[in-house]
Amino acid sequence: MERFLLLFFIIFGINIQAQTADWEKLYFSDALAIYLPKYNKEAKAAYRHRQFKQAERLFDTLVETKLKGTHIDNFHFLNLKGKKRSLYSFKKPIYLLTYASWCVPGKGEIPALNELAEQYKDRIDFVIVFWDKKKIAKDLSKKFNSHINVLYIDETTNNHSFVVENLKHSFGLPTCYLIATNRQITNIKRSVFHPYNVSKEKSFELNYKAIKSAITNNLIANFQKPETTKISAISPH
Repeated sequence: MERFLLLFFIIFGINIQAQTADWEKLYFSDALAIYLPKYNKEAKAAYRHRQFKQAERLFDTLVETKLKGTHIDNFHFLNLKGKKRSLYSFKKPIYLLTYASWCVPGKGEIPALNELAEQYKDRIDFVIVFWDKKKIAKDLSKKFNSHINVLYIDETTNNHSFVVENLKHSFGLPTCYLIATNRQITNIKRSVFHPYNVSKEKSFELNYKAIKSAITNNLIANFQKPETTKISAISPH
């Protein structure tokens, strides 16, 4: 009887600790509910007065002081077969990028992503989410290599309001979410659009440097030293 009671209290204590730890987590969606309204008000005012640097600072401050360290919600998407795929089903650190067919990436961005996905495939899960219909997402997926997981959300079905509200309507697109293995957000970045007339090679180099810096500084910096691959040795094709 004493052994049974001891075992009961041990299990009970473990459950209480687990629940307490979970209560202490601040999830991304909850942080947005608290802090996004003020940010939106101030950012809209900055854009209205064409204070673009101020708008950029507001975004960086929101991410740095309010969103970093929050836990990403277990959002659900659809794979190219139309089956649900949860964010937590990925076990490595996640490079999550949201796209849409009407928001065309820079000419060197996809080649750079493909190159880095090949390079880091054993350490990082690369996930692209399109806010599009299945057919469009399937056609666009052909541009990415097999190491990039292409998913989509079709808003016209009206079944995905939670993920759409939090990942699309919060910051627009394209937006990159860098997520550690414990599902904490290490950073959130917006894509940098380069001048349209820049060459394909230069666009590739700029995107490669930016994406690799985000990966090494936010996803694997605590695990090993960044690699020193030279940009000139990478083909943009």
